[in-house]
Amino acid sequence: MKTIDLFTETLQKAFAPQSVSVQLEDDIDISRGDMLVKETNGHEPVVSQDIDVMLCWFNERKMIPGGKYTLRQTSAEMRCMIKSVDYKMNINTLEHDPDDLEVNMNDIVRVKLRTTKPLFYDSYNVNRNTGSLVLIDETTNETVAAGMIV
Repeated sequence: MKTIDLFTETLQKAFAPQSVSVQLEDDIDISRGDMLVKETNGHEPVVSQDIDVMLCWFNERKMIPGGKYTLRQTSAEMRCMIKSVDYKMNINTLEHDPDDLEVNMNDIVRVKLRTTKPLFYDSYNVNRNTGSLVLIDETTNETVAAGMIV
């Protein structure tokens, strides 16, 4: 890394919630939503377009399997599709119900998402900031679901 700039000041380190500009030594194409990871982090994030997520559905309209939504995670934004619903969780018994896959408001479900570009993430259990996301309806701009990456 060449420099970390905060307005007119050059920093040695940056921390959340600072909004900084990073200049790299090498010519690498990075932009908003990309992730920088410390070499001594202990683990690398997962990079994939296929993501397993536990979702809570917020919208009055039912979830549409195969439906397309905007996914927001940290500062990354991309389109995604709900590939499948694996099961619905019974909120009274916490049992998995793989037979009732109709998703209505306040249902909690495990789904598979497919994104239009690779997403860098950790599971929610490792890092809640990079392991959480929201889905937004592209036509109404309503937040329809919040999720934890498994």
